[in-house]
Formats: sequence, structure tokens, C-alpha cells
Amino acid sequence: MTLTLRYMHPGDVPAVVEIDAQSFPDPWSMRSYMFEINESRISHMCSLILSDVAIPAPEPRLIDRLLRRKSPPVPSEMLAAYGGLWCIAEEAHISTIATHPHLRGRGYGEIALAGMLLRAIALHAEYVVLEVRVSNRVAQNLYHKYGFVTVDVTRKYYRDGEDAFLMRVELTNPASVEVIQTLYAQLQARVPFTDDYSRVSHPRLGV
Repeated sequence: MTLTLRYMHPGDVPAVVEIDAQSFPDPWSMRSYMFEINESRISHMCSLILSDVAIPAPEPRLIDRLLRRKSPPVPSEMLAAYGGLWCIAEEAHISTIATHPHLRGRGYGEIALAGMLLRAIALHAEYVVLEVRVSNRVAQNLYHKYGFVTVDVTRKYYRDGEDAFLMRVELTNPASVEVIQTLYAQLQARVPFTDDYSRVSHPRLGV
């Protein structure tokens, strides 16, 4: 089993949309993700791919048994987590982040977060902001771990009326950058993965 963090491909989008729908009450559309990948000038979307997955083979389908043919091959990789980063001049904004519901609690979402923070540093952003539901304590704890602080509350930010905390981490502060880099190194030692995203140029924009 191997993990690879890389830029999101169009082929990832169906799986991304499926996880999005299971994770958020107001998920993005497939068209939105395609725009982020293929057209946006500010978007740096990432995917964490779990390869060589031990997935048990399904029972042969009835039609396959009747026609004496093999069942479709079992996929050997799956989308474990994904995230979206917008970079506009000095500001970086984490637009979305989620983990496959069956793979939560393994550090995969943290890999996406740490990768996006390093990507923001590589793009010379001065700070990173994000919004998080006031009820989502698990996510808030992770963000605090990486140096984010709550700077504001946006009332009724979400469609269901829940408020959002606006959180921010300063990248012009060397101590903040050192914390992020140290946590990233510790994470990579704990959950080994290949990073083909944070220090790699955007495949379309070349930055």
C-alpha cells in the first residue's frame, strides 16, 4: 500500500464529488471541480491517492457467469483525501478539504492540509485563511495544531444557517513556518507518503 499526494486530475473528480456529497450538506458540483482543475488561474487542487489497495474481489455477476466471461477488474487505487487551495497575490485560501468516510482517523486529511500549507509557502503567500463550522471541533483542533488562530466569526455562513469561524495562519512569521515544516516531517515519518504536490509546479500554470 502506497500513498501519493499530487495535483488533482480530471479523472479524480467523480470520486471527489462522491466524497464531497458524503461529507458536506452543500457539496460542490462536478462542473465546479472541473473548472478548478482546467480553467482557474488561482486554484491548486490536490488528491491523496491510496495505491495497491487490498480490495476483496466481488462475486461474479450473473451476466458474467451466464456468458462465461470474467468480471470487471477490481481497481487497485482509491482517492483517500483531497483539498483545494486558492492563491491570490499574498493570500492563500483553503477552499475545501475532505477524507474518504471509510478512511478517516488515519492522518490522510492532515496530509492534504500540510501539503497545501507547504504549497502556499512555495507560492510565497503571506498567510493562509479558511472557514470552518463552529461545531466542527475535530477540524478546528487540527488547524490549531498547524498554527491557525480564529480571527472572526461569520454569522450564518453555511446554507443551513450555521456560523463559521474564520481562521488564519501567518506565513511571514518564521516560527509559524517552522512549526508547519516540522509537523509535515513528523507526519511523513508516521504515515509515509510521496509528495508530488507541495513543491511541484502546477501542471497547467507552471508555477
